[in-house]
Amino acid sequence: MLGEGGAPQVSSSSFDNGSKGRGLSPNALEYLNSASDEAHFWLNGYVNKQNCRIWSEANPQVYVETPLHPEKLTVWCALWAGGIIGPYFFKNDEGHNVTVNGDRYRAMITNFFIPELNNHDVQELWFQQDDATCHTARATIDLLKDTFGDRLISPFGPVNWPPRSCDLTPLDYFLWGYVKSLVYADKPQTLDHLEGNIRRVIADIRPQMLEKVIEHWTSRLDYIRASRGSHKPEIIFKM
Repeated sequence: MLGEGGAPQVSSSSFDNGSKGRGLSPNALEYLNSASDEAHFWLNGYVNKQNCRIWSEANPQVYVETPLHPEKLTVWCALWAGGIIGPYFFKNDEGHNVTVNGDRYRAMITNFFIPELNNHDVQELWFQQDDATCHTARATIDLLKDTFGDRLISPFGPVNWPPRSCDLTPLDYFLWGYVKSLVYADKPQTLDHLEGNIRRVIADIRPQMLEKVIEHWTSRLDYIRASRGSHKPEIIFKM
């Protein structure tokens, strides 16, 4: 699989074989997989553009002041064909924004995600997460195994997830970029304002859009299966 910056070839066979071995058909995988992830939303509108380079014959000598420690929100969502669970904002008991660690991630799973999932009355849902450290602590994996059993797609889970695979995660290749393209339009000046924008934009995402996103996700999986996880000259950008 092709990762950012020409990352080494990685195989998706463990994910592919794991889902097949448990009898998960392509249609079931399309509907019943829940992909999850976090993202930072900076109040100053900063977006990581490390993959963007501008070549110019002249140095424009433009200076942009940025605060040393800009304020930000850390947001979690889970996306599946039935909708979006979230956003969840990581905050402490005083309502202050905090970074994610294993304890806070498990608290979110226990106190927010599982109750929200139960409200949807979905049976046999699969849960996917990446290899972030806060996701893969032993206590976290045990909690997720207790909740999802063999339907966990994660490092150290019953079905592994290929590393460096943001191009296979709907939140990375669709949701976060889409939300960030809209929430800064009115130039929010406070974190509360930014949080309200995030909630509104996510709530306004229609089921038809999610259906297209999931359809495209399955086409990406087919692409990886066909290439057996190897590098390919084509890169998928179409949505």
